[in-house]
Amino acid sequence: MVTNLSLSHSLVSEWVCEIRDVSIQQDSMRFRRNLERIGEITAYEISKTLSYKYVDTPTAMGEATCAVLETQPVLATILRAGLPLYQGLLNYFDKADSAFIGAYRKHNHDETFEIDQTYITSPELEGRPLIIADPMLATGASLILALTSLIDYDQPSQIHVVTAIACTVGIEAIARRFPDVHIWAAAIDDELTAKSYIVPGLGDAGDLAFGKKRQS
Repeated sequence: MVTNLSLSHSLVSEWVCEIRDVSIQQDSMRFRRNLERIGEITAYEISKTLSYKYVDTPTAMGEATCAVLETQPVLATILRAGLPLYQGLLNYFDKADSAFIGAYRKHNHDETFEIDQTYITSPELEGRPLIIADPMLATGASLILALTSLIDYDQPSQIHVVTAIACTVGIEAIARRFPDVHIWAAAIDDELTAKSYIVPGLGDAGDLAFGKKRQS
């Protein structure tokens, strides 16, 4: 299932416009905050799909019956670009546990690339909702590797992928490998360059959020 948040007009559309805008992108703090806000809104939307239970809560005037999450989710992200989006999710799911994946594109001389996943840490996922944040879903290669590693030992009750800009190529790749995953995208583009960058996209989310990295 795919939810494109831009299809219904909301502030998300304005934030997407700003993270794409090359002049506004120069303000890295605003870029990070816009990604964070997209994460917050998506967290709220995802919360509507989760399971709840009723508890009796004492108040100053008596007792109230309230609906609370039945199971806290696990939030995951791919370092470093996913951190602002992840922070937005954590702002709302503030009782969640977290998983972190260290991965990057290792480019070859023929302009192809492989995903080098060097680090992963995660709490137990069995029976819990898993929500993974990655701001740019291009080919889907890094997410497929991350999800495959995360569910190697545990089976989450459901999996949600949260992204700012997704490409249809990546969406289709995720759907083929994980047909039950729900993808939440703030916007969806249709084109990839020969080097697998999304067009029109927004550029390198990690560099825009945290500064240009040294290439080796």
